[in-house]
Amino acid sequence: MQKQVTMKKKAMILRSIFFVSVLAAASICAQAQEQQAITGGDKLTPKFGIKGGLNLTSLYVDDVSKEHMKAGFNAGIFAKLPITTGFSIQPELLYSVKGAKDTYSNFVQGDGEYRFNLNYMELPVLAVVNLTRNFNIHAGPYLGYLFADNVKNVNSQGSIVGATDLKADDFNRWDVGLAGGVGFDVSAFTLGARYNYGLSDIGKSGNLSGDLTKNSKNAGVSIYVGFAF
Repeated sequence: MQKQVTMKKKAMILRSIFFVSVLAAASICAQAQEQQAITGGDKLTPKFGIKGGLNLTSLYVDDVSKEHMKAGFNAGIFAKLPITTGFSIQPELLYSVKGAKDTYSNFVQGDGEYRFNLNYMELPVLAVVNLTRNFNIHAGPYLGYLFADNVKNVNSQGSIVGATDLKADDFNRWDVGLAGGVGFDVSAFTLGARYNYGLSDIGKSGNLSGDLTKNSKNAGVSIYVGFAF
């Protein structure tokens, strides 16, 4: 019970941070535009590019004793579509590997670890506000589609005692969430960090995926580099 309350508090804090960031972006948009105009900002020219980087993700499972971030990766394409000076819309299409490593300890199963590997195609659509010529904040929704998965059960000695037969259809295929972060642009190169918070349960109730994941959702940090054309 205490763990559930703690997780709810964490979720409330994360959502509060996200919405405060959005409000802050809106309030300083006019100031950012003025700064760009004074410094002679870039022309309103659309840009297209490729990007990729590291995912550090986790899931929240009620009946495990510890939770560990899992390393994955993201890669794809993006477009930066200027609306006015200092403000753009940035849609992306990404291949994103998420998941978690969650340890458990109970009388029936003993000690071990579940390894979740979830492969998504994601479509974030972000509002980008340039605070200076080279620094931006961005936030917006994302839609993800799970097209492959791999879940393993490993005992405390490190040997696989049973790889589950779960397929992608056993999970909820669609994932909806929020994303927000910061970016640095230097010429055609971009470097950034982003927090992604899923709003959809990954497991389906009434089957093994729901039993293993309970009400868990995707969450994690993405660090990326990109090149615009």
